Amino acid sequence: MAKRNIIVIGASAGGVYALKELVATLPPDFHASLFIVLHVSSHSPSFLPEILTVSGALPVVHPQDGEVIQTGKIYVAPPDHHMLVEHDQVIVKKGPKENRFRPSIDALFRSAAYSYGPRVIGIVLTGMLNDGTSGMWSVKRLGGIGIIQEPREAIYPSMPDSVLEYVDVDYIVPISKMAFLLEDLIKESVSEKPDLPAKEDELMVTEINIAAQENAFELGIQDMGEPTRLTCPECNGALVSIKEGKIIRYRCHTGHAFTANALLAETTKSVEDSFWKAIRSLEETVMLLEQSGKQLAEGGNTVAAQQFMEKAREARERAKKTHEFVFQQEQLSEDSIKESKRKPG
Repeated sequence: MAKRNIIVIGASAGGVYALKELVATLPPDFHASLFIVLHVSSHSPSFLPEILTVSGALPVVHPQDGEVIQTGKIYVAPPDHHMLVEHDQVIVKKGPKENRFRPSIDALFRSAAYSYGPRVIGIVLTGMLNDGTSGMWSVKRLGGIGIIQEPREAIYPSMPDSVLEYVDVDYIVPISKMAFLLEDLIKESVSEKPDLPAKEDELMVTEINIAAQENAFELGIQDMGEPTRLTCPECNGALVSIKEGKIIRYRCHTGHAFTANALLAETTKSVEDSFWKAIRSLEETVMLLEQSGKQLAEGGNTVAAQQFMEKAREARERAKKTHEFVFQQEQLSEDSIKESKRKPG
């Protein structure tokens, strides 16, 4: 019978430290393949394979698209690309962002769950917001094992906390004990992958294909969720809502995907960005009015010059008020709201 030999790991803020500790404790004869998504800058190279190679005994690489999966090897998603697994190959594509990230933890977990079912072990480590929660739901939905880092140990507990809130995980363990648990789990035999209802199966396949760079609109993603009045903060496309157990997610017709938490964070960020654009436009208006006023004054048209200078003064006052208001705008997320409730007063 098949073994639990596909391990998918997601981490964000603080993840390098956690991954180094985990990889350092894995034995050189570890009979499983590991796939890691760490949120990194899309504009800089990632040195995580080199860091983890030095830390542990297993080889670590950024895979090429179509690379055949090998046992005892660690695959790290390259910057600005989703990493998926399918038909014993690693798929590396530049599909739409999920939860503002590419690579996406959810995309990796979802593809592994669909391809390998009970053979998958999903692990969510330290990080902010909740990328990985939906993916872990898919892992569990298709018979896999769910593990989170002990939140009290995590540098940033938001990601493991979110999984714990929305998914029935199997194990909550500190990093120091995770390798020993994995050594036991990969020895277990598993049954066949359970069947999903047709509609749910179609949605999961579609979302995997979107991450693999297929056209979301042509795939009919708009017809696979409930229409909403919300728009995508990435492209202003129409969003549909998708429900997975207790999780509500959103996806637009161009393919961008968000949890409710990520959508709230991005929407409030867009509000602040809009204020800064308004301030810039008002200050440019001031400069243009003052320049025109000076030119009119130099040409002897003092009445018109005064009118332009008065309008410049009014625009300057509006810019000052907008500048004061922008600092009152909150960057909201579930994490920030819960933190504000914990603070006294």
